[in-house]
Amino acid sequence: MPEIRATTYLKDLWDEAKARQLAGDELALLRYRSNLLGADLRITNFGGGNTSSKIELPDPFTGPFTGKPVRVLAVKGSGGDIGSITQAGFALLYLDRLEQLKQLYRGEKFEDEMVRYYPLSAFGENRVAASIDTPLHAFLPFLHVDHLHPDWAIALAASANGKRKLEQFNKEFDRKIVWVPWQRPGFELALLIERAVKDNPGTEGLILGGHGLFTWGMTQRECYLNSIHTIDQMGGFILGHQEKKGVLFGGIAHSPRTDRRSIATQILPTLRGAVSSNCRVIAHYADEEDALTFAGSRWAKELSALGTSCPDHFLRTRVCPWFIDWNPAMEDAQALRNRIQSEVGHYRTAYKKYYEEWAKPDSPKLRDSNPSVVVVPGLGLFGFGKNKKEARITTEFFINAIQVMAGANALEDGEISHPLPQARTAEQSAQFAEFHNYVALPRSEAFRIEYWALEEAKLQRMPAEAEFSRRIALVIGGASGIGREVALLLGRKGAHVVAADFDQQGAGKVADEVAAVSSAEFVASTGVDVSSSDSLSEAINFTISNFGGIDIVVNTAGIYPVPGSDGELSDSQWAKTFLVNVTGNYFLAQQTEWVFRDQNLPATMVLTSSANAVVPKQGSEAYDTSKAALSHLVRELAIKLGPRVRVNGIAPATVVAGSTMFPRDRVIQSLEKYKIEFSETETTEELRSKLADFYAQRTLTKRPILPQDCANAILWLAGEESGKTTGHIIPVDGGLSEAYLR
Repeated sequence: MPEIRATTYLKDLWDEAKARQLAGDELALLRYRSNLLGADLRITNFGGGNTSSKIELPDPFTGPFTGKPVRVLAVKGSGGDIGSITQAGFALLYLDRLEQLKQLYRGEKFEDEMVRYYPLSAFGENRVAASIDTPLHAFLPFLHVDHLHPDWAIALAASANGKRKLEQFNKEFDRKIVWVPWQRPGFELALLIERAVKDNPGTEGLILGGHGLFTWGMTQRECYLNSIHTIDQMGGFILGHQEKKGVLFGGIAHSPRTDRRSIATQILPTLRGAVSSNCRVIAHYADEEDALTFAGSRWAKELSALGTSCPDHFLRTRVCPWFIDWNPAMEDAQALRNRIQSEVGHYRTAYKKYYEEWAKPDSPKLRDSNPSVVVVPGLGLFGFGKNKKEARITTEFFINAIQVMAGANALEDGEISHPLPQARTAEQSAQFAEFHNYVALPRSEAFRIEYWALEEAKLQRMPAEAEFSRRIALVIGGASGIGREVALLLGRKGAHVVAADFDQQGAGKVADEVAAVSSAEFVASTGVDVSSSDSLSEAINFTISNFGGIDIVVNTAGIYPVPGSDGELSDSQWAKTFLVNVTGNYFLAQQTEWVFRDQNLPATMVLTSSANAVVPKQGSEAYDTSKAALSHLVRELAIKLGPRVRVNGIAPATVVAGSTMFPRDRVIQSLEKYKIEFSETETTEELRSKLADFYAQRTLTKRPILPQDCANAILWLAGEESGKTTGHIIPVDGGLSEAYLR
């Protein structure tokens, strides 16, 4: 191993004091080393790569009697992420049993059958699913091994002159990194890299053509340093070539739009609807420099058609992104919408053709022919996934792919001739596609990985999705009372939630509560004034920009005007009551109509009326008649927005708990009005509870109406279980006979 010098681009995060605290516990040190490597996405992407250590542990079969240790491989479990992995995330396997598998191996054609032996090789009670890369770590003669996917290394691995450039790198940095041609991850590759190390004594690492990097060491520290030192040097090598090249991707054809975020918001519902033909997806928009440079470049279309090279990339980004050939300088948002609607079918047709060309009788069924990454000149990238996190990570993976393409383009230095170094044979070389030195995997190899039976098995192990997964909900009035409970319940059931309220600080607090029961990436908050059409439009655009569209709109916001000392309302109070309680809901429908139209996905709207809409009372004329008008507005909107949008409402009896319409002074006034005993020392919620109990006695069930009761009804109306209900008002009043319709 060469002397480890200071790094230029990466930081040595190793803390010797922390490492000393873990001394003697190799599994803890492996976790520590893994977390440090995963902390920098330049070293490996989320969920990508794996790390291992060969350690000795007491054999549970003989240890209790002899204390005899046995050699064990600890390797990152399938689907894990080295940046966040804990000790429980490593698969533990007997090394001698893994070595015995070589005798059972029947050749590359049968390599998938070897995976069934990994659980049989598990050490002790460890049941972590071992990844397909397990033998790659087991067969290397080093105690500690890192397999990583840094963009700088993959740029070499995906270059048509990659092997020659690796020789130049070795000479320039006095290294001995060996090139291994492309081979799908698995048992055959494990034997290939074992042979490469044996055939090249003193090897310090391996570049796998079209794939990634292997490095190692005989101590945890040595392995870590070898990894970051090698990646850092490769970074210097690639960046040096990029600096000399100057122009990336053939130069800029289309400059970024200055109003690109506004345009993105305008077209996202159309785009989301277009790529949700199989199942709904959540969106993530990226307009950072790398995304804009690539999307607007002269070579973007050709490079997009080639797709990504690293298996870790295209398992998320699919075989290739959808490039929309839109001219940002000459065309507007409507032209882009039109192109999305007319051209998405071409992508799906091409993807189905790719599937049919390479599928075999035992291949998994076609999953989804829609793209997961969309490239738009002047705007950047759009990524899609089953949730916001997946959409963001998918986008980040394609940005990794962009950086790989940039590096490969920068390494270009002349004519390219076959056989390409990625290929093991001259015949195989013709299957690889190349553009300006960037080499993509053959479509046959891409399919073998994307529709790998082992990958399908991993997908089948995923838990069932929650009821409101993939749904985006805008909850207006979400800072308190019924709205807060709706936001929390939607969050618990998998929805992406925007809590919006006139009380923006309160909405933010509720968003934090929702994040605690779901995910911080699945929730956002914003201020809104339902009496303002412009404010509602801003809240709607905020929701779209965060998640890509809207599937559910809930409005629980409303006001109850308090008469003056003469018992009468002013003209302005009367007008504002109708503006907020009725017109605001009309504005809301008006401002969301275009979103629902452009998405062209079934959607729901649930508004909040009141039992007061049918029960006349003295002193509450404005509130009662505004709610009566709202109830009829529900029916009108159901007709106007159907069949795409179902519009329903709930009509609760008085909900006192947590309601901003019942501040302390109003509660006290009501308690005094009904001659209910109370003490000024009681909390507001205690006073509210007394008033709620009094109101409950008016109902048949004699139970207070709680915000949770209303939230349950709203979610039923918002979900698929009420899929054939629209234009209806559901009473949540405990059986208030006065409110029975006549």
